[in-house]
Amino acid sequence: MYRPPAFRETHPERLHAAIRAHPLATLVSHGAAGLTANLIPFTLHGEGAAAVLRAHLARANDQLADLRQSAPVLVIFQGPQAYVSPGWYPTKAEHGKVVPTWNYIMVQVRGTPRVIDCPVWLRAQIDQLTDAQEGGRARPWRLEDAPDGFVAAQMGGIVGLEIPVSHIEGKWKLSQNQPERNRIGVEQGLRADGRADMAEMMAARRAPD
Repeated sequence: MYRPPAFRETHPERLHAAIRAHPLATLVSHGAAGLTANLIPFTLHGEGAAAVLRAHLARANDQLADLRQSAPVLVIFQGPQAYVSPGWYPTKAEHGKVVPTWNYIMVQVRGTPRVIDCPVWLRAQIDQLTDAQEGGRARPWRLEDAPDGFVAAQMGGIVGLEIPVSHIEGKWKLSQNQPERNRIGVEQGLRADGRADMAEMMAARRAPD
């Protein structure tokens, strides 16, 4: 991934937090048919060298053929993103040397996949994924809410996937390469566009660690 120094994110806790906040990722593999990519929701477990991604996918998914070869894969997590108008830069009025761009957050993970065909493992992974998404609801849905026979039939159509994290890197492109007045201008523009989420991330990035 192209990462100019200003945009590099190396703090493990921030990288892991971004994964947990945006678990639907693009899983990219390479096999006999060339490159294959699918959107898969992941759960992250462990820290540091012990970190692993876990997921499940349909048995009918052609990508399984690649994954069973145990060749390294790339998993791309994309966080918030927003267009940045050059009109938000105060320097536009000074010299006009500004162009549009895009701000975004991205985490890329590499590792060697392991396909898992174990009902107990699958049940645990589904519970973990569901709990992560339903936990904040007033009446969270649980797997136990569905009939046992229905759940068993659904689980028969999926397989598990585990990817130990061999490499992780992040890119927080939040106008860090701009002078302070331009960064503040972008934050204000994003808020006016209803993108307070991106503005808050920019403000947090400007704050000292």
